[in-house]
Amino acid sequence: AVSMPAWSSRPAASAICRVPTVPKPSAATVEAVAIRFCSSPTKPTPAGPITVNVRISEPMSDVLITSEASNAVSDQVREAMSISLRGCEELLPQADWLRKLVRSEATGTPLRIKLGLDPTAPDIHIGHTVVLNKMRQLQDLGHTVIFLIGDFTSMIGDPSGRNTTRPALTREQIEANAQTYYAQASLVLDPQRTEIRYNSEWSDPLGARGMIQLASRYTVARMMERNDFHDRFHGGQSIAVHEFLYPLMQGYDSVALKSDLELGGTDQKFNLLMGRHLQQEYGQEPQCILTMPLLEGLDGVEKMSKSKNNYIGISEAPNTMFAKLMSISDELMWKYFTLLSFRPMAEIERLKAECAAGRNPRDAKVLLGQEIVNRFHGPQASEDALADFVNRARGGVPDDIPEVTLSLPEGGAGLGVGALLKQAGLVPSTSEAVRMIEQGGVKVDGGAVSDKALKLPAGVYVVQVGKRKFAKVTLKG
Repeated sequence: AVSMPAWSSRPAASAICRVPTVPKPSAATVEAVAIRFCSSPTKPTPAGPITVNVRISEPMSDVLITSEASNAVSDQVREAMSISLRGCEELLPQADWLRKLVRSEATGTPLRIKLGLDPTAPDIHIGHTVVLNKMRQLQDLGHTVIFLIGDFTSMIGDPSGRNTTRPALTREQIEANAQTYYAQASLVLDPQRTEIRYNSEWSDPLGARGMIQLASRYTVARMMERNDFHDRFHGGQSIAVHEFLYPLMQGYDSVALKSDLELGGTDQKFNLLMGRHLQQEYGQEPQCILTMPLLEGLDGVEKMSKSKNNYIGISEAPNTMFAKLMSISDELMWKYFTLLSFRPMAEIERLKAECAAGRNPRDAKVLLGQEIVNRFHGPQASEDALADFVNRARGGVPDDIPEVTLSLPEGGAGLGVGALLKQAGLVPSTSEAVRMIEQGGVKVDGGAVSDKALKLPAGVYVVQVGKRKFAKVTLKG
């Protein structure tokens, strides 16, 4: 009943045979296949332990035999593993992922790779693209990537990393945010090869009965092992019962999608492992998990966040995006290269060695800045952004500065420079304007302003605050 065609064309590390689905292959049949593989005269005996995987399908089942020895996998699988590990924090369990890659190569069946994002805000910054970049790398290897929009889980609110209950979003807020999420993610992923799903597809039909049955598959004791729940409980802070549902529902997404690998940030590890647990509970092969580090923002200290104003938005103007990338430290630049660039690691290491040997790190930063701007705005925009940055560095004025018209005070007296800066939106307050003047960070028509009491009469002025803020201000009487 066992057929093993074209053995000589298979890699030495693996072989595949076909057996009838009904009846289900017995242990003896599988053992016989393994023995035939190891003793086949056309195959060298593998150097590592043998693993036998049975995948049931109609009308035949695949029985895949692989060797786990590192020297027994193909160059393509080695490359896929290298790409998987690039920049990642953890890949768990690596041996399982290797087996999945070998099986995928032998069967020609793409692996299912899942990333879920809750549309809690309308915009994505480049910190969010760290996991999207990894998805794209795996997508380019030929695997199926699933961009999951958590429209259902958004209404629960993810408690990960929270010391208080996260406010739930309304359906209207979720729908508005979701509209822009995928459009922005498509700037990284190939939209023609991306499966887009919403977890309300299977979560809404689950109902109260299904939710209770799902909750029975995990214990409160295990849930309280989670750091944020543990810390809140022992700190006397409340934990709402609905917050326990979030990791359960995210894990159930993996069951519904039959995912082979789920990606997320390091703060998502508990939720990702929940997916593995629930898949086993439902009789599925458990997914592997791959966590990516959280990207530090422009300050190099805190994780990138809009609330901390240390972010680079993927929809920001090209010139602003490039200038922000040029402002990061030389040390942080190499982490950005690893996590954000699509250049081969060998090329990045050569570039790093050249800088260590005396090459100006600014050259490397320009390459990084242009690559990122090109990705989101195109090649011409990246060239223009570099030219604009060079122009500013030489004291020039950008071409695309905002224009503002202000009125002079009654009586025709001049407008104080501090008030002008605030009204033009260049500083948040007059006190901040005074501070910038004291630091020599304010220029009017190219000349530095040192007099905090300076009043400007009617006219047109080019005003600069710091290195990147400009405005063309028209004062009218």
